[in-house]
Amino acid sequence: MATNRAVGRNQLGVAEAQFARVARSGSALHPQLLALLAASGPSAARDLADAVHLLCQLHGRHPGLIDLAIQAGTGGGAAGWLAEAAEAFERERLYLVRLTSAVGPVPSTAGSAQAEAALLAQRHALETLATSERKGCALGAVTALVEDWRSLRRVLDRAAQRAGLDVPAPTLPDEQSVALAIQAGADTPGAERALGFGSEQLLLQHRALFDLLEARAQSRLD
Repeated sequence: MATNRAVGRNQLGVAEAQFARVARSGSALHPQLLALLAASGPSAARDLADAVHLLCQLHGRHPGLIDLAIQAGTGGGAAGWLAEAAEAFERERLYLVRLTSAVGPVPSTAGSAQAEAALLAQRHALETLATSERKGCALGAVTALVEDWRSLRRVLDRAAQRAGLDVPAPTLPDEQSVALAIQAGADTPGAERALGFGSEQLLLQHRALFDLLEARAQSRLD
């Protein structure tokens, strides 16, 4: 019984570490995300439209990260949760696609070919994480996506409000559900390490996306 309690405490610690990782290394504190939320000047509409279009290129395609993770079949005890998360994220994806049409075309920006190449590399990186054979890797990426999406959603909602589009209620799994999925899927030391790796790599791609958005916004001002 004592051993089971110790395992339970350890798994809870893995979930807490995941939330801390997203808070520390996710998108919430990126300068460009904060700039997009605060922007009210003449460039705000273009910058928000750029963010929506690039986010759609990364996460607006089907199958997405969660769908690929399910197809890879490495969810283990979190397989049921992954199915629920995929259904919820599909609604987010459709919102993103509708919003892409509502905000108008991609703003004209120098270096479009380089941006497309960077996004292609990012999509490939996400596919690699989702289809990894390492138990816990895909779950790490998916749970990091769900948690970091809460910050990305603020940008989408800001763009929707400016475009006059209704903002749907978010339906992604809450933090308690994410914690339970982590406890169920990262049930060995190896899976814990893989979960950490998968989440770190997902967050790295999101930070790179906002770095790109920041550079593109500056390019349009020059």
